[in-house]
Amino acid sequence: MAKSYEDLVSEAKAETEQTDVGAVHEALRTGEDVTVVDVREPDEFEAGHVPGAKPLPRGLLEYRAAEELPDKDARIVVHCALGGRGSLAAKSLKEMGYTNVANMQGGLSAWREEGYEVE
Repeated sequence: MAKSYEDLVSEAKAETEQTDVGAVHEALRTGEDVTVVDVREPDEFEAGHVPGAKPLPRGLLEYRAAEELPDKDARIVVHCALGGRGSLAAKSLKEMGYTNVANMQGGLSAWREEGYEVE
């Protein structure tokens, strides 16, 4: 049976670690070794992003992951606008052998709702 986008996102969320914006903000604030990867499109990134986030659009993730994210054991938190693309990205990275990857639930929308800084 064919799966919808919602089905794929639901499966990805169930199969990957989901973290909240507060935990990501605290990790960045305290200088934890974490790479935040923004999987939105370049124009979305330019309109505002989590400070220090690495832009790596969802459509290029698998192609550029090895080059952009060489340490497969490093802490990586991916995010998008609302959480769907981020969950799919986290699942892809996990399938590619990344061992410490999570999706930031709610994406940049949730980040902004908390009043956190956006560059």
